[in-house]
Amino acid sequence: MKIILSYHAKKRLAERNIKMRDVEETLEMPDYTISKGDKKEAYKKIKEKTLKVVYAEEDKYLKIITLIWK
Repeated sequence: MKIILSYHAKKRLAERNIKMRDVEETLEMPDYTISKGDKKEAYKKIKEKTLKVVYAEEDKYLKIITLIWK
């Protein structure tokens, strides 16, 4: 499925030094996910941190809303 980044997510990607490969891996094989209304949160442990990807499923793509290291 195609991935689209919001303006906010693009900023967070650069500011937090997150690799797009890590975002894709988190979405494809998350350790766990949480649904919150029309949004979902995917979590994946990467080295010593956990990446949280907040996204919404649209018709033919996933829209990434924000990215957070936990």
